[in-house]
Amino acid sequence: MVTLARVAFTRRRMILLSVLALAAVLSPGLLRAETHWRAATDDELKSLLPARAPVEQERIEIEMRTASGITDGQGHFIAGVVLITAGYSADGKYSHFFLTQVPLRVGGFALEPGSYVIGWQHVGEALEVKFYEAATGRPVGTVAAALNPAITRVESFKVWPPADRSVMQIGRFSFPYRIGDTL
Repeated sequence: MVTLARVAFTRRRMILLSVLALAAVLSPGLLRAETHWRAATDDELKSLLPARAPVEQERIEIEMRTASGITDGQGHFIAGVVLITAGYSADGKYSHFFLTQVPLRVGGFALEPGSYVIGWQHVGEALEVKFYEAATGRPVGTVAAALNPAITRVESFKVWPPADRSVMQIGRFSFPYRIGDTL
């Protein structure tokens, strides 16, 4: 026998489940925001980054001690490392190998998950940082990196976790990024 109280309880539960399902569908950003990104360990970076980065037609050695990255602890990484470009055709155009396993927004352009190479040059008081597809060398976008007075330690390359700074650093220069934002 079904009581009136049991029907009311079931109805409230169905309404609550419907509201939660609707909230999950309408706000994927809220679910993504709960992910806590942290600095990747040296061992994680060694298992993630190739000893020789595939750059266009070449496989260029990396300088593993310069590697930096972050992870969400659920198998997703964003990482970069300095390329040893002496003697390669990429010399002067690329300086870093970069990969992301999640969509990113860097400056005014989007990066889909994949491998990229980065090159930079001084332009006035800033760096002009250019991203290219690693496999093809096709330009993806350019961002200005400003001298960041909050950064006191010079780094060859560093990806800061979003909770700390949400910037990528080259030397004492940095530029912002956003995770999961490709629009």
